[in-house]
Amino acid sequence: MKVIKLLGILAAASFLFSVNAYAQEDANRGPGGEVVRGPYVTNGAFDNVFIGLGAGVNSVLEKGYGLGKAGLATDVYLGKWFSPTVGLRAGWHGLYNTAKSGELAKAPFHYIHGDVLWNITNAIDGYRETRVWNLIPYVSGGLTLIKHHGLKVFDQELAAGLGLLNSFRLGERVNLNLDLGLIAGRGLAYEMNGFLGRYVGFPTATLGLQFNLGRTGFDRLSSVMPVVVPVPFTEAQYNALKDKVAALERENAQLKNKIADLENQLAPFKNLVDGQTYLFKNGRFTAVEAKVASPATVYFDLGSAKVSAREKAHLEFFANNVVDANTKLLLTGSADKQTGTPRGNQKLSEQRVDAVKALLGKLGANTDNIETVANGDTKNIFDTPAKNRCVVIEVK
Repeated sequence: MKVIKLLGILAAASFLFSVNAYAQEDANRGPGGEVVRGPYVTNGAFDNVFIGLGAGVNSVLEKGYGLGKAGLATDVYLGKWFSPTVGLRAGWHGLYNTAKSGELAKAPFHYIHGDVLWNITNAIDGYRETRVWNLIPYVSGGLTLIKHHGLKVFDQELAAGLGLLNSFRLGERVNLNLDLGLIAGRGLAYEMNGFLGRYVGFPTATLGLQFNLGRTGFDRLSSVMPVVVPVPFTEAQYNALKDKVAALERENAQLKNKIADLENQLAPFKNLVDGQTYLFKNGRFTAVEAKVASPATVYFDLGSAKVSAREKAHLEFFANNVVDANTKLLLTGSADKQTGTPRGNQKLSEQRVDAVKALLGKLGANTDNIETVANGDTKNIFDTPAKNRCVVIEVK
């Protein structure tokens, strides 16, 4: 198959794939299904920079001879995307053409070029960093270094071209690129008969890898700040604002008076002590001694029958305010049924009851007046496991 037909088939396949890609994209859509674009945060000098290399085939088009045979083409380039749709690229394109003309059966030359890239996929369907395929047409211009038949030096000649870059995302840092292009220059410079009048063309197709450097991708601004244009006040507007300020000052003075009244009302409460019981009578608070209500509860850690320092303090307060030598008590121990075995929980509840009974005896209670019951995990009375690891103390 001739090279020009192959390039045409590749270009057509790229276009058909682009149509499918557009239909499959569901990102960058607003509530009404419209495409959402920018604005985007400006990227730094070294953001969205890429380098690449590739190799492929090329040929030559000249008047009277048609399309030549395939030759070797190579690519090396450096570029940067300035927005999701616009980028620049500079590179070296090395060609080794096999023409049909008799004198220049082989015409090697180098093309030093700069390209303006337009990502038509992002332009039409909105930017998406994770899109697998992007179609990127470009225009090219630069300088060719031509090595004529039998000469060791290179002549210089201006050239230009058009291309279609197919970029396939392999990952955040790597793309696979299929580059289809046509480079054109003066036919006389290459000692060939130009097509389309005076110009000779070099169709080319290369496949290679692109490596993305620095920070990749573009961030869309979440919101755009409105532009505020200052407008001079009219006299009427100024007077209206002045009246509003005066009204706010009056309201502020009223609020200050209300705060003062509330402070006077709260004055009797300022000297109250947290934890102390008071009797309120005739507008005054009087501290009184209060007995702790029964029953009381002593809680234990998981799997433990040791009374913690915190629970010991609670038990001391209970003994000092409620218990004396004549007080009869009932201690009911339990363990949570969510952990342990029934046999182990029964023993654990017995150990907890014994620990509390012994401590109450040291705090002044008559142990002969203390009745104990150990329920194990059979009668959990609370709604959470932690609460059921306890001993409940009741005054009989």
